[in-house]
Amino acid sequence: MLAAKYQRVLLKLSGESLKGSAPSGIDPDAVNYLAQQIDEAHQTGIQLAIVIGGGNIWRGGQAEQRGMDRATADYSGMLATVINALALQDSLEKRGIITRTQSALQIQAVAEPYIRRRAIRHLEKGRVVIFSAGTGNPFMTTDTASALRALEIGAEVLLMAKNNVDGVYDSNPHLNPDAKRFANLDYLETLNRRLGVMDSTAVSLCMENNLPIVVFNIFEQGNMSSVLSGNPVGTTIANGGG
Repeated sequence: MLAAKYQRVLLKLSGESLKGSAPSGIDPDAVNYLAQQIDEAHQTGIQLAIVIGGGNIWRGGQAEQRGMDRATADYSGMLATVINALALQDSLEKRGIITRTQSALQIQAVAEPYIRRRAIRHLEKGRVVIFSAGTGNPFMTTDTASALRALEIGAEVLLMAKNNVDGVYDSNPHLNPDAKRFANLDYLETLNRRLGVMDSTAVSLCMENNLPIVVFNIFEQGNMSSVLSGNPVGTTIANGGG
């Protein structure tokens, strides 16, 4: 890997990235691949924090549509992210990477409580920190949690890792073969076009605090290295389009 451009980054992993080719759940091969990518990044000396989703296990929106109380459904989703965080932590530690999982919900038997200053101290000591349970609040997505945590820890960039698309398109590339991929986007254009790369609250948080977002396919070999080295990969969302 080339020298890293950044000192501290936040990586957002979707729950779907942990299920591999399975319809749901956790695929050990996918988790090990992600751990390998994180390991390579960690070896550059970069300070790396991770927010992980839970969509491979639970989707609060779908549960609500079937009649479940929305807040209860969202809390269930937060617990799913903790399961994913523990699976990733285990794979990282088997590679010799000291890892700390912090939870926005109090689950002290398996994870530290989220404490901003403690998280920063872990990063300064060279540990990987996984943030689970979103923001700890219903009606908030893990996209919003990733933007919030990135700002709280002083990350220089928010990396939105995807597992089935290599950036932001003007339409669904799986349905439209003529879909155009953007190399650069402005925050406002992302919001106005409703491109769906992440929820509007997360984009607004990044815009208000000038935090750049890079959307890329983590399952394409070499992409993680290229992104951290500052090479143009995927789509960059920033003021003026990056």
